[in-house]
Parts: sequence; C-alpha cells; structure tokens
Amino acid sequence: MAMSHKLDFSRSRKRMVDEQIASRGIENVRLLDALNNIPRHLFVEEALQDQAYNDYPLPIGEKQTISQPYMVALMTEALELRGGERVLEIGTGSGYQAAILAELAEWVYSIERIRSLANRARKILCELNYYNIEIRVSDGTRGWKEKAPFQAITVTAGAPEVPQPLVDQLAVGGRLVVPIGDVFSQTLIRVIRTEEGIEREDLGGCHFVRLIGKYGWQGE
Repeated sequence: MAMSHKLDFSRSRKRMVDEQIASRGIENVRLLDALNNIPRHLFVEEALQDQAYNDYPLPIGEKQTISQPYMVALMTEALELRGGERVLEIGTGSGYQAAILAELAEWVYSIERIRSLANRARKILCELNYYNIEIRVSDGTRGWKEKAPFQAITVTAGAPEVPQPLVDQLAVGGRLVVPIGDVFSQTLIRVIRTEEGIEREDLGGCHFVRLIGKYGWQGE
C-alpha cells in the first residue's frame, strides 16, 4: 500500500509539471526536472498531501501558504539560474522553493521571519539532503548584507514597493523577482540591475500574502 501511494505521488507530480507548468510556457529543462524530482507533498501537512500537486496554494500554518506550483515555476524561471549563483530567498515558508533553488544554483540563503516555519523547513530540507541552503530568522526586507552581493533574489510575499536593501544587495547583472501591489492583488516584477541603474519588467498579475518588515508592510 505504501509503495502504491508513493507511485501515486510520482504520477501526480508528473501531471503537475506537464499540465500546469510546461503547458503554460515554462521551458527551462533543469527547472522542469527539479519540479519532477522534488516531493512537494512532504512540504505540506500530512492531511493536505493529496492536494499538494493541485493548481492552487495551500496553507502551511501561521497564516502563510505554499505557493501555486505554476507561480513557483514562473518566479524561478525568471531568475535565469545557470548553476553558479548565490541566491537570496525572502520568505522560506515551507522550504519548497528553497529546495528548487538549491537544485539550480550553487548556494541559497533564505530568510524567514516566523521561527516555527524556519525550523520545520530546516528539518525537511535536511532530511532531503539539501546542504547548500542556509536559513535564518530575520526581517527579510532588510536582506542579508553579510552574504551579498547576490546574482538572484526572489521574494515570496507581496510588498508595497521594491525593498531598497534588496536592490542594493543585487549584483550587477542580477535579477530580483518580487510581487508588488496592495494587499488584494499584486504584479510580479522582475528587476535587473545594470551598470546604469535598474530595469523593471512586468511578469503579470499575482496574489501573495503580505511581506512584513521595515521595508514592506507593517504589523502582523
């Protein structure tokens, strides 16, 4: 029975990649392979595991969510990772996005403001043998200055504007992907830092929980 359930998850994962992600234009082969290999169901509560590969976000506790699979893929592909990057992730959450980034980059630094989520993510990632991920509990809107510059930064919560410390910690040529807007809806923005300044690109509409912090939304 256990083996059958494991195979069911494998089929669900392949269906997720084929029907929800590749069919919508995600083409990066390394990313698609990572999505096919990472057991997304382990990053959600056991009672929700049968929904882990469906086309919507799921609660992970503390009023936070694991993002819709397609949105995870879209944001990751926009970072244009080649394998040698130092990546900063703001909002560790379940740890699922960090696992994907760890498959595609050299090192992942991830910040989570909620300690219980950070601890759970560390445990799962350790069990899955991801050793190129470092997680700390802090205000993610301030970034991680000691580890900068980063070739890629991804923010998994919606901000009222692009946090300036994250732009400052982005390497020249680096990509920052962040949802920007109000508490009801946002636009996914890609910021590219150049020698002359920054360029912004609109990647489409989205909806995320609020990014809490000094350079995000105030309060809980």
